[in-house]
Amino acid sequence: MAEARSGRRERIEQKLRDRLGAAHVEVVDESHRHVGHAGAASGGGHFRATIVSEKFAGLSRVAAQRLVYETLADEMGGEIHALAMKTLTPEEWRDGKPPKGGERSSAD
Repeated sequence: MAEARSGRRERIEQKLRDRLGAAHVEVVDESHRHVGHAGAASGGGHFRATIVSEKFAGLSRVAAQRLVYETLADEMGGEIHALAMKTLTPEEWRDGKPPKGGERSSAD
């Protein structure tokens, strides 16, 4: 079972890298923390992700998260029950600064 979860996490990471041109992707499977939860019963996992992509430049935090959800649309509601995420541009990642006021600016 752990191997299946690890494979699922790796597939999600690869898809985010490929589709978003992500410079950094880290996906953590937190499904073990949700055993007994109704969503866990369906087999969908609970994940936390950090995604660094230039495609987030100029997007609000919500728009960047929508882009991630669109990228993982086939997995949402199936392999993924819940997804918490942090979306950053390469500059934000490098500088260790979150977007100000939920907005991203390529001019920062």
